[in-house]
Formats: sequence, structure tokens, C-alpha cells
Amino acid sequence: MSTNESPTANMQVIRSEDMKAVKGPSDWFTGDVYISTLFNAPAPCRVGMAVVNFETGARTHWHSHPLGQILLVTQGKGWTQCEGGPKTEIRPGDLIWCNCGRKHWHGATDGSSMQHVAIQEALDGKAVDWFEPVSDQDYLASEVKTD
Repeated sequence: MSTNESPTANMQVIRSEDMKAVKGPSDWFTGDVYISTLFNAPAPCRVGMAVVNFETGARTHWHSHPLGQILLVTQGKGWTQCEGGPKTEIRPGDLIWCNCGRKHWHGATDGSSMQHVAIQEALDGKAVDWFEPVSDQDYLASEVKTD
């Protein structure tokens, strides 16, 4: 959303051709990831939304969100895991709530690409804290929760 738009305007339509995908930085992702930021709402709102495409084998680094994050899987198959919890399969239509401040990762499986919509709020201008890459050992751990 453009910063020169009035926050009191009734509505703004953002056309799909204005949503350009950029390659996700290697400081945040392993593998090929493409992010289309849909919007970051103007103050006093603090919500942002993006479509994230993970190529086969691509994933986020470990990270957390001070106010949590909602993921909606729209294509493919992926995995997600909170630190200390099970690696869980995610599929189209699945909605995932990543709890506030909880360290986690998500991405495509080793055999499928995956797309999700990510929605999160910023606290004092910050929506995410990034940590170390997810090791191949953690990513490829054989046990996957599927239900």
C-alpha cells in the first residue's frame, strides 16, 4: 500500500500486476524463495501480508514473530515446525497459527514446491526476528506429523 494514500480513504484496490515477486534473501531463506508483498497497512494499522513461493526443498530460517503469524497454504505441500515440536505436513487450505515469540520454520517439502499467504503484525515496526538456518538434519528428519 502506498504511503501517500490517506488512511481514511474508503478502500484501495491493489492490482495483481503491481505485486512484483522478489527473491528472498539468503539471510532469511535456504533455497529459492520468492516473495510478493501484497501490502503493509498504514499507521495506526500494523498488519502486513505477502504471498511466498518456496521451490522444492526451500525453507525459511528459524524465526519468530513478536505478535504471531498466520499462514494460509494455497498450493503444493510443505512442512512447518516449532522449536521442540514435531515437523508437520501442511497442504492447500491449511491455516497455521505461529504463536507470538515462538521460534519456528516453514517451507516446501523435499519433493514439492509450496505457496502460502503470510499475515503478521509489526510491534514497534518489527514483524519478525530471524535466527540461524534450519539444518539439513532437522529439515530432512524422517518423522512427519500428517494429521
